[in-house]
Amino acid sequence: MTPHYSVDAKEFVGKRALVTGGTKGIGEAIVRRLAAGGATVATTARSLSSDAEPPALFVQADISSAAGVNQVIREVLGRLGGLDILVNNVGGSSAPSGGVLVLRDDDWLDAMNANLFAAVRLDRAFLPGMLNQGSGVILHISSIQRRLPLFEATLAYAAAKAALTTYSKGLSKEVGPKGIRVNTIAPGYIETTAASHLVARLAENAGTTEDTARQSLMNSLGGIPIGRPGRPEEVAELVAFLVSERAASIHGSEYVIDGGTIPVV
Repeated sequence: MTPHYSVDAKEFVGKRALVTGGTKGIGEAIVRRLAAGGATVATTARSLSSDAEPPALFVQADISSAAGVNQVIREVLGRLGGLDILVNNVGGSSAPSGGVLVLRDDDWLDAMNANLFAAVRLDRAFLPGMLNQGSGVILHISSIQRRLPLFEATLAYAAAKAALTTYSKGLSKEVGPKGIRVNTIAPGYIETTAASHLVARLAENAGTTEDTARQSLMNSLGGIPIGRPGRPEEVAELVAFLVSERAASIHGSEYVIDGGTIPVV
């Protein structure tokens, strides 16, 4: 059952936000949550999902490339004039399975472009406006794989997310004294629509139930103590808190939302 949260419809009134990869999964949930709080929300993706609620501004672009990022920058600055909130959510891996020897240079470059350079380029573009106004919030969506890397297919992804977290910390030290807050969120297994489809495929291939396939997937991560994957809406609620004035003194931090998957302090 999806929880229902009390939302202050005026909390983000007057705030301009960009959420990358905001047409499905965690990104879509973040767009919905910020919009529900009154923000003017722009988002990007390779395509606009027919099921997604239309944002205030949608830019169709592949931000794993410099050209795609530049397109987003032009359209967002042209329509919104700048940003108060930037949520770098885009990420993922398309690398083949088979371990480190299967990964080629292009696989590593693709992972770095999508999971690190997209955020770096967007931050670099929108930071000057935030610095001029003396306020702003930048949030990077990392992954628990930066601490628990999986070698079978997503090692390059894990390395890129580790780099994103390190970059985020360094950026926070530079711009914090100038009024810009920077934080990172590291989700674990979140059951997005794509994850649900994966569970269904695993169940079909193994001839088991979806509950069994889901448990097997959780076990492959070392288990989830709360007994279930996270939900996109739960990540979105954490995002809403961290970009709000309620979190005004939270800066340079990483927040893990993984149901207790990471087994160490």
